[in-house]
Amino acid sequence: MEGDRTGWPTALGQISLPASREAFWALCPFLLRWPQGWEGPQKRSQQLQGSPVAFLLNALCSCWSAFVLPAQQPSPTHSSVPVGPITTVDSDPHFIIHVPRKEDALCFNINEEPGVVLNLVQDPNTGFSVNGQLIGDKARSPGQHEGTYFGRLGIANPVTDFQLEVTPQNITLNPGSHGPVFSWRDQASLRQDGVMMTIHRKRNLVVSVEDGGTFEVVLHRVWKGSAIHQAFLGFYVLDSHRMSARTHGLLGQFFHPFDYKVFDLHPGSDPTKTDATMVVKNQRLTVTRGLQKDFSKDPRHGAQVTCWFVHNNGAGLIDGVHTDYIVPAIF
Repeated sequence: MEGDRTGWPTALGQISLPASREAFWALCPFLLRWPQGWEGPQKRSQQLQGSPVAFLLNALCSCWSAFVLPAQQPSPTHSSVPVGPITTVDSDPHFIIHVPRKEDALCFNINEEPGVVLNLVQDPNTGFSVNGQLIGDKARSPGQHEGTYFGRLGIANPVTDFQLEVTPQNITLNPGSHGPVFSWRDQASLRQDGVMMTIHRKRNLVVSVEDGGTFEVVLHRVWKGSAIHQAFLGFYVLDSHRMSARTHGLLGQFFHPFDYKVFDLHPGSDPTKTDATMVVKNQRLTVTRGLQKDFSKDPRHGAQVTCWFVHNNGAGLIDGVHTDYIVPAIF
């Protein structure tokens, strides 16, 4: 859906569609015949019939209650979602678990090969899931550690037959049934049976599930001078309080309160960092005070987060071992 190639998102941007599904369906016949907003008066009558926008509106009238935000309308902000600590995974990939009761955070990395798919969230009560596939850095030097990043995310809500595939290039709704494909250049909001999805152009994607949670996917583009030569994605949990107590996954297991104790602070092997002993989930671990970055509000520079780093792929903090969270596919 790239306006510079087809021109049709510009036309859609001038249509204000109702949020009510019934009202939307009632207006479908008029929308499919409405030529207003096309480029050039002489093209209006010819371009609509058989055009991409006609195809899209036909698809939307069949299964979607949707609207595309006008270009001049301010994009939604984080004020529409709960404000507070969030649980995240980003970069190489670094997991950050915020613990509000401690006013602190825990963090760990997962080291796996490109192509591996990891389960991030799984709610067995509803079947809702989020899985992420790792990709490698394109410009790795010989002998250099190969960083891995999330290059593909799959968000599924089986109760409503909703699937969303996200890559650094495209956002695809219900890919198994050839649903609409959006570019990160688009600014759009769509709703389907209790799931609201909002694309903020070239920045992020927010997905909100009724009786579920609110999640943000951050787009990391390749910036000039960046040490990373690969576009990738970050995943942020903005609200999870409606998820069931059985929710699991590398992030999901931390949606509900847990406790830990940190003591015996002392200089570590790196004299610039502090080591300590942590007791969590009946495990006694050595942890290191460190810094990670939260890119939810600034995808380019991020904000520093101080946390206790758990070594060895989160061993002792996560349930089981990290390989327990490897799944065959994103859906």
